[in-house]
Amino acid sequence: MSSKLIFDSFGFANKPAIVFLHGGGSSAWSWHPVARLLQEDYFCLVPDLPQHGRSIEVKPFGIERAADEITSLIYAQVPSRKATVVGLSEGAQVGVSLCSRAPDLIDSAILSGALLKPLAYSKWFSPALLHWSYKAFLAPFKHIDWYIRWNMHASVGIPDPFFESFKRDFKSTSAESWSNIMLANQAFRLPHGLDHVRGRVLALTGHKEYEVMKESARELAASFPSGKAGMVTLDGKISLAQSHNWPLNAPDLCARIIRAWKEGNTLPPEVTPLQSL
Repeated sequence: MSSKLIFDSFGFANKPAIVFLHGGGSSAWSWHPVARLLQEDYFCLVPDLPQHGRSIEVKPFGIERAADEITSLIYAQVPSRKATVVGLSEGAQVGVSLCSRAPDLIDSAILSGALLKPLAYSKWFSPALLHWSYKAFLAPFKHIDWYIRWNMHASVGIPDPFFESFKRDFKSTSAESWSNIMLANQAFRLPHGLDHVRGRVLALTGHKEYEVMKESARELAASFPSGKAGMVTLDGKISLAQSHNWPLNAPDLCARIIRAWKEGNTLPPEVTPLQSL
């Protein structure tokens, strides 16, 4: 099996594998700070998901299609065919689908911000409306740096040092990819087969996220035989977007959480349990 996805790797293939899955509209660079902190002890694979980044021509984007591509990537690149899967937002949804479709590949998982329930406004989503929103709010501003920077801060909580990387992804977004990504995110629901996963799964959410995200984390954790739900709290004054995108705002903390979870150690104090369903 071979995957069509373009990916980066950190570390050596003889180490335990970690596969990082980025959020919608982003690409592999958003996990590089965390992967670099782990590369001495782990083999980190960081792909661009379908219709994102350097995999822009692998289309159309869909959660299940992305999960199947990651399955092929693990088969092709990981000798043991076992990996820890770490996903954020839409990447976490892909991770959930991967757990359902290929449970034998899952050594453990950390899935943060995996939306499983519809947001209130999503009932209005349609391909036609999303194409209109792209033409109104994205296409006219692709060459206006102040707008791109504002969007980077307000919508996705990305720190300033990553502006050029975000700008590149923003400019490469098309009406088709925007519509596919948004529709897939809002339509995703808990799949069957998660009870076949034998590895430990940690479902996380940022502490400032909407209650629907926290409900999704609880529901997700309860679907696995060895699942736990937790909430990550960052110090200082942070926005909801930064709380959702906490791994890029606190890469050292993220690396410590991954190490602790993989090694069966106590999680850092910034992670507090979410009450089970």
